[in-house]
Amino acid sequence: MLRRSLIIAALLAFATGCSTVKGWFGDKSGKALEPAELVEIANPVSPRQAWSRKLGDEKAALGLRQRPAIEGERLFVADDAGRVMALDLNTGATLWDSEVVRTGKEGSRLLFWRRKAIDGHVTGGPGVGNGMVVAGGRNGEVVALDAETGAERWRAQVTSEVIAAPLVAGDRVVVRSNDGRTFGLDVADGTRKWVFDRGLPTLSVRGNGEPVTDGNLVYLGYDDGTVIALRGSDGLMAWSQLVAEPEGRNELARMADVDGELAVGYTELYATSFAGQTLAISTQNGRPLWNRDTGGYSGLALLGDRVVLADPDGTLWALDRSSGSALWKQEGLARRWLTTPAVQGDFLVVGDVEGYLHWVRASDGTLAGRDRLGRDPIRATPQVSPTGVLLAIDSEGRLAAYPTPAQ
Repeated sequence: MLRRSLIIAALLAFATGCSTVKGWFGDKSGKALEPAELVEIANPVSPRQAWSRKLGDEKAALGLRQRPAIEGERLFVADDAGRVMALDLNTGATLWDSEVVRTGKEGSRLLFWRRKAIDGHVTGGPGVGNGMVVAGGRNGEVVALDAETGAERWRAQVTSEVIAAPLVAGDRVVVRSNDGRTFGLDVADGTRKWVFDRGLPTLSVRGNGEPVTDGNLVYLGYDDGTVIALRGSDGLMAWSQLVAEPEGRNELARMADVDGELAVGYTELYATSFAGQTLAISTQNGRPLWNRDTGGYSGLALLGDRVVLADPDGTLWALDRSSGSALWKQEGLARRWLTTPAVQGDFLVVGDVEGYLHWVRASDGTLAGRDRLGRDPIRATPQVSPTGVLLAIDSEGRLAAYPTPAQ
């Protein structure tokens, strides 16, 4: 689509490490816009890799913010060459990937499946649930695979590229396409049950936040600065709430995308906007509970009493869940284009433009440790398993697992 070809993809490609719009198009300040120099950490923890591996080759570089999905002892990943893979969470060993092949000694019941997942490119990370893995592609094709074997269950077609990971929730698979439409597909066979269509602004950040649910409603952030709540059964809108008003004299200044991960609490939803606003919303009626003039392009992490996010300048903020007041901020990672924070035990973990992972103490925001996954940007939010293992992947498919560091 021509409209999407004009979108500022470089915003989240982290190629420049710039922190201002002026810097994206060239700026004479040079070094002042480079990622902040990393300083020595006092009494650091020592994160260690339990295992690491490379997914695919250089031609299979991952797309925008594709993150792993975890279910039980399995890890599911996708790459931009059309492959979906299941890996052992504890070892990183491949359990199944593309074309169907049986391996093992004669008489063995151990099966490794290889099945072609999608014709073309997988552009959205995988969604997992109900024993299924679902991924979408550049041509709008959606494929559902059996999580245990990799066998194909069904295929469906939506109207545009799928960037966000699908949501598997109850009897629906919720899929966002890149033209503003969201589809509710039958979990059993992929037939289309409903479509929600919302117009898009002329210019926006390339990327769509993943649908999330509280078991009742499905929530989506949109490029016009709003959050929408849909009924999962029929796709009807329950409520809509503006997070940030698009303001400015031109389309660039008016970008207010809600593209990062939404955080669902008990009766509240938290959303942050590229325009620099964070909002707490009642899930019952969409009423704002509080707002804060701090926001960003990535999403939010939710802890017991606080919500944490990174702003465009690379400052990490912890905000009180009940009031939005700032509890602490960490400015030592300036201009590093941080991912959405992940919660690993007592730590928050973010990836950056230079391939570093940073461990930050959730209690007070102090820097606790770091490790370099590679030299390519980490764009996808790190994921944490129920056993506390952190999985991180960079833009060229380097994947590593980290147990929770000892204090």
